[in-house]
Amino acid sequence: MPSCGYVRALCSRPYMNVMTRVRSAWNASASRSNCSLMCSSNVCGTPTAVIALADRMDVERVERWRLRGIDEVLPKPFDPDELKLVARRLVAREELVGRTRIVGRSEAVKVVLERVAQYAPVNSTVLIEGESGTGKELVARAIHDLSPRSARPFIAVNCAALAESLLESELFGHEKGSFTGATALRKGRFEIADRGTLFLDEVAEMPTATQVKLLRVLEEREFMRVGGSVPIKVDVRVIAATNKNLEEEVREGRFRRDLYYRLAVLSIRMPPLRERREDIPLLIHHFVQEFCRENDREFVGITDEAMEILQNYDWPGNVRELRNLVESMLVLTPGTRIRPR
Repeated sequence: MPSCGYVRALCSRPYMNVMTRVRSAWNASASRSNCSLMCSSNVCGTPTAVIALADRMDVERVERWRLRGIDEVLPKPFDPDELKLVARRLVAREELVGRTRIVGRSEAVKVVLERVAQYAPVNSTVLIEGESGTGKELVARAIHDLSPRSARPFIAVNCAALAESLLESELFGHEKGSFTGATALRKGRFEIADRGTLFLDEVAEMPTATQVKLLRVLEEREFMRVGGSVPIKVDVRVIAATNKNLEEEVREGRFRRDLYYRLAVLSIRMPPLRERREDIPLLIHHFVQEFCRENDREFVGITDEAMEILQNYDWPGNVRELRNLVESMLVLTPGTRIRPR
């Protein structure tokens, strides 16, 4: 049977430490549990990237290893320069994961991380599309945190949670006496987010009249408060998100085409959890650590059979549903290994 060695790239350690962390040979026919343990384990509490060095390379075997959490597979004998480049790239990626808190090693997550790194330094608008619970706001915050605007506010507004009149006041503010109940001047979210980032969640739910005003702000970088007459200049980066297909909304006449093009200068598609099942063990590990740390709980473990059930489930609620399930399991089964019933 072919064997492979491991270079364990520690994201928080110097590069030379990465190159000296070589594990002993591992039989490619090792059990799923052993492989999952190797690939999802942490060293000193830090995420670990894994490079496999294989005697033989074939597409099926490489894909199987990657599904089990191995980041890169190189043939033996390997080129030391290539190994150095791969290790450096993995260390940089693990640092990015640590800073953004975007958990996963699937190809879909790698694409998302690449987009975040590409989009963060610029001021262009970003449209994030994906099902509910896939982590759209997490990605928006990651773009902000890695941007030159990181020291300024990140303001989030849920466009679906407010009626049209309230949404305009929320976004643009209002002058005293502009409507019944407006007893004082109120700054809007655009004004509060000046020089920072404004995240517009569920932007497809925005009423048409408000869409027109949003388009003007994006184009002119100025707005007027409700009931006001003086333009206010702002420097705000807008990141929008939706769980709908905005192109289809445009075709159906429910969303302005010009605003769609203005929002989708840069775009990110968030994959549903069913398209990145290999990330489920990593996500569970992440949520377990988070919950145990916050609640001073101990996690005994989860059986291979239970993990297989979780990986085969389609997760209509995506990562949010998985997180809630992990929390409920830890609360309801303290000190017990999680197993199927």
